[in-house]
Amino acid sequence: MPGVGDWSLSQAQVAIEAVAIVAFALSGLIEAARKRLDAVGVAVVAGLTAFGGGTLRDVLLDRRPFFWVQHAHWLWALLALCAAAMLFMRARHIEPTERAMQWPDALGLGLFAAGGTQVALAMQMPAIVAVLMGVVTAVFGGVLRDIVCNEIPSAFGDHRPYALCAFAGGWVVVGARMLGWPEEAVLLAGAGTAGLLRVAVLLSGYTLPAWTAGLPPRR
Repeated sequence: MPGVGDWSLSQAQVAIEAVAIVAFALSGLIEAARKRLDAVGVAVVAGLTAFGGGTLRDVLLDRRPFFWVQHAHWLWALLALCAAAMLFMRARHIEPTERAMQWPDALGLGLFAAGGTQVALAMQMPAIVAVLMGVVTAVFGGVLRDIVCNEIPSAFGDHRPYALCAFAGGWVVVGARMLGWPEEAVLLAGAGTAGLLRVAVLLSGYTLPAWTAGLPPRR
């Protein structure tokens, strides 16, 4: 495994993670606003959503410094985004909805799945490990968001494919990289696959079969 300082993000990976951070921060911000949290709560939930999955990935890969420490200006951008969004929603009397949160969440899912997989591949991880790191990057920010907001994580309980979309996008990254595609094309293909699959799920209302064997009927 490369030592500290032996790796660096390419410009394409930096761009992918920057857009993904904004998208996930927006989804966290909307959920925090729905729960009527105060300014500190909004900033914390947005930060957990934006940075939680990537931080867990970096811990598992023993990757230092954490990506948000290396690019500390993203913390300022997050705080500015939270302040601007809260002021805008109050001025326009916008009522955040769960549906509004789903679209930036789908965008962030695709981008983080591709970027996380590519980061792990750059550290010479096996393909399956790299894909799982992409899933961790894409999913666990939303899991932390839901836990802090006192919700069962939607990634675990709503039966609509979420982690599976990230998993598929990660394998597209692996396959495109094996075919020798340019890095930018690899990332866009993986992000597009995961993000579009999630959008298709949301538009179609498709759900995975629920586990019912041996369970008593609901009352």
